[in-house]
Amino acid sequence: MAKTMKEKLVFVDDLEVWVLYKRIRTTRLRVKPPDGRIEISTPQGTSDFAIEEFVRQKREWIEDMRKKQAASPMSQAEKATPKQVRQWRAVVEECVPALVAAWEPILGVKAKTLAYRNMKSRWGSCQPSTGRICINVRLALYPPECLEYVVVHELCHLLVHGHGPEFHSLMTSVMPDWHERKAKLR
Repeated sequence: MAKTMKEKLVFVDDLEVWVLYKRIRTTRLRVKPPDGRIEISTPQGTSDFAIEEFVRQKREWIEDMRKKQAASPMSQAEKATPKQVRQWRAVVEECVPALVAAWEPILGVKAKTLAYRNMKSRWGSCQPSTGRICINVRLALYPPECLEYVVVHELCHLLVHGHGPEFHSLMTSVMPDWHERKAKLR
C-alpha cells in the first residue's frame, strides 16, 4: 500500500506551521531544531480550523521548546565562528586520545586513526574495516561524560557493527550509564 502524504504551510497567528497529512489516527506536534520549525502530522481530512485550535492550545509548549532549543549547545554551534570551531577542535583533540587509550584495553580493540570534524547530524562515526574513528568537535560544548560516551560508542563499533541488541548489551556491560550520557546530547 502506497503511503500518501500531503504537506502545506499554515499560519496560526504569528506562527508558521508545516502540516503533514498522513494516514494516522492522532495529531502530533514537533518543534524541530535547530531553527524551531513547527511541524504537525495529522490525519488526512483534518480541517484548518482544528489545526489552528490545536496549535493555539499548544502555544505555551511551543514557546518553551523553542527557548530550550535556542539555548542548546547545538543551536549555539549553528552560529559558531571559524575561530570557535577551531577552539572546540583543540579541546576535543586534547581529550580524545587519552579516552581512547583508556578504553581500548577494556574493550580489547585498537583504533588506527582518529579524526575530528564539525558535524551537524552525527556525534561520531566508525569505519571498522579501517579502524578509523571520527569524533564531532561540537562535543566540546557538552559535559565531559558525553565525549567519553561517544568515544566508547565508536570503539564498540570496532566489535559490533550495527545498533542492535548485541551492541546495546556491549555498551551496557562496559558503560552501565550510557543511556543517561546519551540523553544529555539531545
